[in-house]
Amino acid sequence: MSWVQVAPNEESLDSGFHLLLLFNKTKHKKGGLEPFNMAAVRLAQHFGNAVSRKVLFGNPHGSSTLPIWSASSCPRNYHLSSGSRDKSSTTTMAKGYPVIDHTFDAVVVGAGGAGLRAAFGLVEEGFKTAVITKLFPTRSHTVAAQGGINAALGNMEEDNWKWHMYDTVKGSDWLGDQDAIHYMTREAPKAVVELENYGMPFSRTDDGKIYQRAFGGQSLKYGKGGQAHRCCCVADRTGHSLLHTLYGQSLKYDCQYFVEYFALDLLMEGGECRGVIALCLEDGTIHRFRAKNTVLATGGYGRAYFSCTSAHTCTGDGTAMVSRAGLPNQDLEFVQFHPTGIYGAGCLITEGCRGEGGFLINGQGERFMERYAPNAKDLASR
Repeated sequence: MSWVQVAPNEESLDSGFHLLLLFNKTKHKKGGLEPFNMAAVRLAQHFGNAVSRKVLFGNPHGSSTLPIWSASSCPRNYHLSSGSRDKSSTTTMAKGYPVIDHTFDAVVVGAGGAGLRAAFGLVEEGFKTAVITKLFPTRSHTVAAQGGINAALGNMEEDNWKWHMYDTVKGSDWLGDQDAIHYMTREAPKAVVELENYGMPFSRTDDGKIYQRAFGGQSLKYGKGGQAHRCCCVADRTGHSLLHTLYGQSLKYDCQYFVEYFALDLLMEGGECRGVIALCLEDGTIHRFRAKNTVLATGGYGRAYFSCTSAHTCTGDGTAMVSRAGLPNQDLEFVQFHPTGIYGAGCLITEGCRGEGGFLINGQGERFMERYAPNAKDLASR
């Protein structure tokens, strides 16, 4: 196989349009060149001038006038320039950017589990809603969650949401917001049943109930009844199933998604948030989203740390926008430090491993957690 170099002439080096093409030297009716990507050729035909088209298809007499190299010696990049522009235009910087305006009742920034559920909840209530996300929704970091969702369903033994609340408050060293914890633990069983009704494929017990595994910090009867089994899971890929379930549900609602749009800042007027300004990552255009309500569901900021199990996209964009707008952030010091992961690489070793019987050992092969938590052992909370 031989390759042909297609390059712009000197006059068109300053052109604003360059096309990357690769050719196979085979017989072709229009000049001996068969493009690998015919769509690219049609694009060049649309944008190109007569000279460019002649370069693409050879001369009218059927023989190519372009030099040919072997695959081992030709340059790696092939560019086709279509036309040139006034060189004086490159010396003048733009004084402003056009801004594309959008108006909604509500704007949700982020399309993970929280963002998707908020979005179609708003649409259900009749609000015109937009979702801005820098990733395709199913690539949001919810997809990486492994262990499960705590809820006092009582499928493995008798359980009570008040015991769940006690464990959560105790696990926070009594620093947690007890009103929020009260609401979360009381509503958790309803949320799990809602997800099941959406089609989330929870792991099951032999009698068909949602399987619940043991997790750290769980107990029965306010810490006096032994280990609880409270964590609802989908094997070791709970987040993956959760996100795909919610995304599938979201598609049946009339919600507008702006995928690969990076939210830059909150639009503030008189101390009130009036929406969001965002950058389209595809073409660099600036978009202004005016909204009566703005919901930030932008995830955490784990990548502020060197060793972290979060994806490189978890950069705290929403937290930063709030800070730049002069609004308060609360409890930034409360970051979850997971006890098991691969240092440096950032690979998570899910708590479910210990919930299913795994245990921690030190360099001498000793189960050291028995010294610090004789009852909970490897499932002790920090």
